[in-house]
Amino acid sequence: MPSLIDIIPHGERVEGHRPWPRLIVTADEWRHVAREIAAGRATLFGLWGDTGAVPTVHMAIIAETTGEIVVISLACPARKFPSVGALHPPAIRLERAIHSLYGLTPVGAPDARPWLDLGFWDVQHPLGVHRPAKAEPPAYAFLPVEGESLHQIPVGPVHAGIIEPGHFRFTAGGETVARLEQRLGYVHKGIESLMAGASIERAAKLAARTSGDSTVAYSIAFAHAVEAASGIEAPPRARYLRALMAELERLANHFGDIGAICNDASFSLMHAHCGALRELVLRAAQSCFGHRLMMDQVVPGGVAADLRSNALMSVKDLLKHIRWRFPSLIELYDDTASLQDRTVGTGIVHGSLVLQFGAGGYVGRASGRAFDARKTPGYPPYDRVEFTAPVLNEGDVNARVWIRIREVEQSLALIDQLIERLPAGPIAIKLNERGGEGLGFAESFRGDVLVWIRIDGNRVIRCHLRDPSWFQWPLLEAAIEGNIVADFPLCNKSFNCSYSGHDL
Repeated sequence: MPSLIDIIPHGERVEGHRPWPRLIVTADEWRHVAREIAAGRATLFGLWGDTGAVPTVHMAIIAETTGEIVVISLACPARKFPSVGALHPPAIRLERAIHSLYGLTPVGAPDARPWLDLGFWDVQHPLGVHRPAKAEPPAYAFLPVEGESLHQIPVGPVHAGIIEPGHFRFTAGGETVARLEQRLGYVHKGIESLMAGASIERAAKLAARTSGDSTVAYSIAFAHAVEAASGIEAPPRARYLRALMAELERLANHFGDIGAICNDASFSLMHAHCGALRELVLRAAQSCFGHRLMMDQVVPGGVAADLRSNALMSVKDLLKHIRWRFPSLIELYDDTASLQDRTVGTGIVHGSLVLQFGAGGYVGRASGRAFDARKTPGYPPYDRVEFTAPVLNEGDVNARVWIRIREVEQSLALIDQLIERLPAGPIAIKLNERGGEGLGFAESFRGDVLVWIRIDGNRVIRCHLRDPSWFQWPLLEAAIEGNIVADFPLCNKSFNCSYSGHDL
């Protein structure tokens, strides 16, 4: 099989970019790679802007089968670049975000509307050439829908619950949804702006707060990127402890999601029982690492602290209780006809769309895309333990529930192995003063998190974080079409995309 780098005709390799190559390309080569992605010969892994003497755009691509990654970069002296979204729709929102943040224009883009900039900022293009914000920004133009007897239902950004804000514009004929259009960006925190010039220690804390439910995954991806840029590796014990944290985080979120999906189908009993299991996982995390969400416990170079005394016993007790309680809950879910009537066949996402968007996590695996960053490209210690990434093809709410159920079972088995094989030794090594660029990733409960960083000594020059939700949110629009409006909460919760991680 030819190497992924073979689809790039030329390109000047950048020294000091680890562990995967970064190539500087021309506009024609940039377009060529976009065509290769659109043809399915590679998958879009990330697309972001960069500051410096010459503004630049970067694009990461990945080979699905081998996990090979290549980053290509295009200088934009005129603050313009050829649109990838014109050929490959999954890039559209990423390009709109680049324009909102940097003022770089994707030439030929099919959608030029702002994305993260909702008109609330003091300046336009905060990471590029600052411009004063318009006093009265133009009204956002939602896409038109034509047809008889259609009506619109605006929902959000403020919702009936303690959840993050996002706007959803439904166009429906009666109760049937003809189109859903999202407008996000309300949770924009300026994470990447805050990271620029920050110490690595400070930036690590910011990364951990990009999306709080995935704090461990973001911290691992950030640590991987910093360690790659510095040319160091975390000690073996630290890697195992990181994986233990990641699997506890996965368990807690999957229990929460399974219960919440059932609750949106008016089956509150499952919500209560799954909530109790989630609470037990969080208490075990507190016992092991001193924090229920394990925030700031993963740091570049290793982990912040070792296991507390009697921690492994609390984890073993947790696993025993889950294995005793969870099977009866699965049976309850599967045997409740009214619940199955709501989840089976609802919110279907076709496998072709999942492959096109490179959607990961339970959204991708429920629709036949067998991608898990723990396996491909993979990272330690997952190369030393045995587990399966479950895959289904139905692509509906029920399938996304079952992927979570099977992943709970796999996480239980993984934690057993991690505890049994946990090596002795140091839990961290000191970072060196070596500068460079690094690419890191981790598999969160939602899917693959990507982090790209440029450092100089102990300072971050530039850091980009890409949440898996960037490639999942658009698929929710496709999933709800043809379903009734009342099924949207169910579909939305079965996706459970991150607002905060997406909005940066």
